[in-house]
Amino acid sequence: MTGLAGRVYLVGGGPGDPELLTLRAVHLLQKAEVVVYDHLVSSAVLDFVSSTAERIYAGKRRNEHTMRQEQINGLLVKLARDGKQVVRLKGGDPFIFGRGGEELQALAAQGIAFEVVPGVTAASGVSSYAGIPLTHRDYAQSCLFVTGHLKDGSADLDWHNLVRPAQTVVIYMGLGGLPEICRQLMAHGAPPSRPIAVVQDGSIATQRVVTGTLADMPEKVLQAGLRSPSLTIIGEVVRLHDALAWFNPLATEATATVRC
Repeated sequence: MTGLAGRVYLVGGGPGDPELLTLRAVHLLQKAEVVVYDHLVSSAVLDFVSSTAERIYAGKRRNEHTMRQEQINGLLVKLARDGKQVVRLKGGDPFIFGRGGEELQALAAQGIAFEVVPGVTAASGVSSYAGIPLTHRDYAQSCLFVTGHLKDGSADLDWHNLVRPAQTVVIYMGLGGLPEICRQLMAHGAPPSRPIAVVQDGSIATQRVVTGTLADMPEKVLQAGLRSPSLTIIGEVVRLHDALAWFNPLATEATATVRC
């Protein structure tokens, strides 16, 4: 890419398993001069980055931001103006709770050229590896993606819409607020027996899946010691996990060890 005008490639890194990357994403990671990446990007995905590329960590965790969003926007603009070929690498898909749209707005306002490479979104990838279909004719005819971040400790989700039957609700970034989320769903009419799953490290060797109900899930998650990144799936489709769980993280880890 050397010698070309500066350009930013907004690339989705998928849920973690590097084999879920698109061919376009792999090509750009191998050719980029600079890669600006997030906390949710797995180390296995970063292995595709060229050894000559500059790596800049711009990760965000709950209450811990390496860079503010405005700083990231400014960095991308500066790198492109310096003539660099930049990959802005995000976990999952950059247009689903990834602030990809905000970053592209900043680039567009400055006349910076960009391209978007979608990735397998966390909801699709993680649920697939957990053996939980997001829709099923017998259980769910619709699916909602929401973010579980709670503002100032208060819940600001559309609870009445989230408690409807025959749908699946996928909550990103909801682990910290899980007790309040479960409480609010039950307070707004969801039965305490509604199934729920929390999947930690979906699609990679450290994946863990804990299932339960709205009534008992906060305690189960606490006892299991689950941590972020985790995805929460709520709905009758969770009942299919036991029968459809195909991914064996221990077998995956053993295979990786043998290959090394």
